[in-house]
Amino acid sequence: EVKTGDLILVVDVGGGTTDLSLIAVLEREGNLELHRVAVGEHILLGGDNMDLALAYTVTRKLAEQGTRLDPWQTRALAHACRGAKEALLSDSDLDSMPVVVPSRGSKLIGGSIRTEVRREELVATLVEGFFPRVAVTEMPITRARAALTQLGLPYAQDAAVTRHLAAFLTRQLGATADLEGFAAQPDESVFLHPTAVLFNGGVLKSGLIAGRVLDTLNDWLAADGAAPARLLGGADLDLAVARGAAYYGYVRRGRGVRIRGGTARAYYVGIESSMPAIPGMEPPLEALCVAPFGMEEGSEAALPAQEFGLVVGEPVRFRFFGSSVRRQDEVGTLLDFWQPDELQELEEIEATLPAEGRRPGEVVRVKLHARVTETGTLELEALPVDGSARWKVQFDVRGNAEA
Repeated sequence: EVKTGDLILVVDVGGGTTDLSLIAVLEREGNLELHRVAVGEHILLGGDNMDLALAYTVTRKLAEQGTRLDPWQTRALAHACRGAKEALLSDSDLDSMPVVVPSRGSKLIGGSIRTEVRREELVATLVEGFFPRVAVTEMPITRARAALTQLGLPYAQDAAVTRHLAAFLTRQLGATADLEGFAAQPDESVFLHPTAVLFNGGVLKSGLIAGRVLDTLNDWLAADGAAPARLLGGADLDLAVARGAAYYGYVRRGRGVRIRGGTARAYYVGIESSMPAIPGMEPPLEALCVAPFGMEEGSEAALPAQEFGLVVGEPVRFRFFGSSVRRQDEVGTLLDFWQPDELQELEEIEATLPAEGRRPGEVVRVKLHARVTETGTLELEALPVDGSARWKVQFDVRGNAEA
């Protein structure tokens, strides 16, 4: 279904997350090649948010009728709303679906609360709330947050998937600029133009929601003077992950077409500058590129011969950064300045590296070596200049780190 020159936008809206990717279709030595050019943030926004939003809509309706639910009943209502949502989205002939909220008292059955979710409520809450028709210039909304908050997952502040999509395509405007054999984006473009769309995730099984996403994208393309994107079909979203895993095994045997692209970001480690102490000021931080954008899994990168100091025997912090827009940086590039939207700080590591017979707090002269494993883990090794010991830090580019 694809041809050379296509740019495929993958929109994956699952139960708890939204993931966006861009894949370019190229020709290399007469063979079709798929090259991943961009991957968005792992956005904690998905079907669970929609179930909860629908539950709060029903809760307000019950409150207007004089029935108040406690937090336990609200959670039970969210589970009931999930079933109603799936039924209404899969059957366009249904106008409403009944939901039952169990009682907390002794009359567990007789005291149950019965209500319904109507189609117009579902459309207003889910389609207009999570997939509004917005301009491509509209970025995700951020709100002022309370000074104190519970510790937990970094959920998205803006529930509009279409605004996150607009931000992703705008940020990746130059993603194909240096891709050999790929047509350049028009100079007047304000966002990157996909030519095809592939949907994945249970939420997009709904034709109503999938149609809204495609229509919104094509509105943006029309306003930017580009041809509409076509929808790629043939995917059973219930089996997509299993089929993808099986096909990956097929590719590992040397068959099929592999999607190339390596790491979806360039990765950097923070290097503290050496400078005299100044009251109230921390030493400036530089960022050393240890894995460039697109570094293939299973490959290694020896950093230039520059030496650094590694503190051993006492608690230290490793600070990591990632960038999906700095595509030209090579291994060993040392940045002393960057724009706020160029580098995003990732999860840091706090560790005490073994002293290996040295004094606690001693600074050891080391050279660095980086490797990206087949499973997507970034390994950073510090090799002492005058010894055989080595220290290894592993950073999972999917979000976990350890020393």
